[in-house]
Amino acid sequence: MKSFYFPMMLTVASNVIYHIAQKSIPSHLNPIIPTIIAYAVALTTSLCLYPFFSDTHLTQAGWRDVNWATLAVGIAIVGIEIGFLLAYRAGWNISLGAVTSNVTVTLLLLPIGILFFNEHLSWEKITGIVLCMGGLWLIFKPS
Repeated sequence: MKSFYFPMMLTVASNVIYHIAQKSIPSHLNPIIPTIIAYAVALTTSLCLYPFFSDTHLTQAGWRDVNWATLAVGIAIVGIEIGFLLAYRAGWNISLGAVTSNVTVTLLLLPIGILFFNEHLSWEKITGIVLCMGGLWLIFKPS
């Protein structure tokens, strides 16, 4: 069970740090500069962690298995980084920006998961989706 829950705990903890840090980046900086620095740190961290996730050294075989999806992840991550940075600079609250983004992404990924990845929806999950949509409505309804 530990290996099942640890990745999600790491994701949640990292997301909390991420949003606090994004919101704390000085607003006068060109948004590309902190993005470049963040990715330099990410590259260094990834290189340091590589030996812990592999039983072999860097090999050509490992690099040959990289496909379009890895490149798409890289492009998407830059969009996420700059998008959140600009959203916070535009005045989004740290609490609502992340919720709005994550719920909207989830709602968009649902049909993709069903159509392309053979995922199934139960009535409980459908109820959760409706609650998420209701939550977005409550967030954005005029006061």
